[in-house]
Amino acid sequence: MSKDFPPVPEWRPSIVQPLEKIIDRFSYYTDGQRDFAVFANGTCAVVPGGLPDDAAKAAARQILDKIFHYHPDMHPREMDDGNILVRYNEPAANVVLRDVVEANWAEIEKHHLEALARAEVLMTPLGPNKFDAFGIAALFGRCYMFMDAQKPKVVRIVRAS
Repeated sequence: MSKDFPPVPEWRPSIVQPLEKIIDRFSYYTDGQRDFAVFANGTCAVVPGGLPDDAAKAAARQILDKIFHYHPDMHPREMDDGNILVRYNEPAANVVLRDVVEANWAEIEKHHLEALARAEVLMTPLGPNKFDAFGIAALFGRCYMFMDAQKPKVVRIVRAS
């Protein structure tokens, strides 16, 4: 396998989103009804309920591996609290916190095209690889999935309430 496969974005944001706030929002989005694993950069993977911690971590790493190695399609959605939830074809997502985006907009806007993987073309209503503010923020959030997939470190298991 090639050293540069799967392709990844050049941009690795140095912006740190607060994990406690991501956990709070993801738990809210799942109505507190799901167990999920949280990776170091904030990617959340929904795992089967009641798994022992080691099994939950293994399940989460497998979910992230499938996204990373098969095709990281993203499905961003604006949430009722103004944040963006970037979902994938497997049960994982990244929360993009509105206040973090607002506080770092200049950097995010400047680097958003570096958030595309090598040779990636995303079709939007504005045209190929043309993004409005929502799309730019979603690309920013997806960067964290790529960062977590390259070094998949689960830092917390959150249990359904």
